[in-house]
Amino acid sequence: MADDTNALAVTLFSEMLAADQLLRNRLSKVLPKGMEISHFSVLNHLAVIGNERTPAQLADTFHVTRGAMTNTLGKLELAGYVHIRPDWDDARRKLVAISPAGRQAREQAISALTPVINQVVAELGTGNVRAVLPVLRDLRMRLETMD
Repeated sequence: MADDTNALAVTLFSEMLAADQLLRNRLSKVLPKGMEISHFSVLNHLAVIGNERTPAQLADTFHVTRGAMTNTLGKLELAGYVHIRPDWDDARRKLVAISPAGRQAREQAISALTPVINQVVAELGTGNVRAVLPVLRDLRMRLETMD
């Protein structure tokens, strides 16, 4: 029984890792020149939440190190996609907000990504996608609590 569970677990995670790699490769090819998936993810998050965030909060949200987030934010700031300012209430912290250029870059990325994502959903079938979403969401939530 344990061997069956182990084989099932390995197969599940192997499929997920392979799908993740293939999706990242496919999406990277259609993103606007110079934009990485991590850049889009941060811009999208900032646009959706509509509020400033600290680099530490962003690192926690994306489950990356603070150094990795600082690197991503530095590239986004250099491109003019985010504004990073001191926190006037706590000089030790910085606050990050999406810029108008960042909003435009996000919209361009969404326009490029949408056909790819829609094609995948169409090929899988909306019923299959709706059926798998709760399982994937539950898996993500369990993995988030395992830290």
